[in-house]
Amino acid sequence: MLAISDLHAAYGQSEVLHGIDINVAPGEIVAVMGRNGMGKSTLMKTLMGIVPTKSGTITVDGTDVTTLKSHTRVAKGLAYVPQGRMIFSTMTVQENIETGLTVTGSRKVPQDLYTMFPVLLEMKGRRGGNLSGGQQQQLAIARALASNPKVLLLDEPTEGIQPSIIREMGRTLKKIRDERGLSIVVSEQVLSFAMDVADRVLVIENGAIVHESLRADIDEAQVARFLSV
Repeated sequence: MLAISDLHAAYGQSEVLHGIDINVAPGEIVAVMGRNGMGKSTLMKTLMGIVPTKSGTITVDGTDVTTLKSHTRVAKGLAYVPQGRMIFSTMTVQENIETGLTVTGSRKVPQDLYTMFPVLLEMKGRRGGNLSGGQQQQLAIARALASNPKVLLLDEPTEGIQPSIIREMGRTLKKIRDERGLSIVVSEQVLSFAMDVADRVLVIENGAIVHESLRADIDEAQVARFLSV
């Protein structure tokens, strides 16, 4: 569903991603783990076209999106929940979700999004900035899902969110995968969350994938060593 081949990306002259190869199957949840500054967010931004690709290819469901603008990638099936959520704080919950509808041609928020996130239905007239961190994260995910994606990218979704909400978010992501059949790539530092949601865990260090294992085979101590400062 998502194929990343020999992906290189740079900020100016400084290369940050050095030949990343990742294949994500339909309905698979993949966690990309690593310490701060190792390339997780750059990978997400490169997949979305925010950081330009220096070389390599990105395909979504067989379509090459490597040179496409970000909004065209959304139309091709990529959706992105950025680090820090980046919701529109002065817009209502409903207006925030509606911004995700632009590529679908629909003007009405699908009812199943409110079914999936009942708290957003209760608060649909409230401004996004008045929601808690966990509620804003749900809003950011709902906005991304409004574009009806094939692949959902989440950049550090647990950041700044309390543990009970993190567990709930894990359940929600698995439910989204099961109900919508989409693939999910999540960048993460919290190992317990990755173990809870992911089918496969990758570790990125200095812009390269240095470890990969299926959840069933994961050596938690080994991955934890990669994540320790």
